[in-house]
Amino acid sequence: MDRNGCDTRNDILARDLTGETFKPGTRDCVVATGILADKYTGATIRFVRGPDSSSAVQIDHIVPLSLAWQTGAQQFSAEQRKQFANDPLNLMAADGAANSAKGDSDAASWLPPNKSFRCEYTARMTAVKARYKLWVTQPERDAIQRVLATCA
Repeated sequence: MDRNGCDTRNDILARDLTGETFKPGTRDCVVATGILADKYTGATIRFVRGPDSSSAVQIDHIVPLSLAWQTGAQQFSAEQRKQFANDPLNLMAADGAANSAKGDSDAASWLPPNKSFRCEYTARMTAVKARYKLWVTQPERDAIQRVLATCA
């Protein structure tokens, strides 16, 4: 989305990993290796590009695409859908297993196991929903309020 010639996955990996290296000949577009300080779990994950290892670090939509669709995105134009799907505010490199466990859940159904990240996670989810005018169910609103009430 930033027109730098790199795809969104690699942009987010480059943003969220430290010590990253790039595949030669890609103009620093394809992340080959790096370290993720995973916010969902608090674990440190070594990322190595490859068919058997890349899935250890996934790019998560903080507001999942399916959840967005159910809460207003079905009204988006094709361009708005593309913008939403690639918005860096809504994207984060994350532990693959934690991202899979989250699935399409909202804040009422899933929160990061790393409790110290819950405030930032919930604030980002809320900011994304506000930016795109997506609605919030009552259980989700209650969960968001509960989390945000504990934040500094």
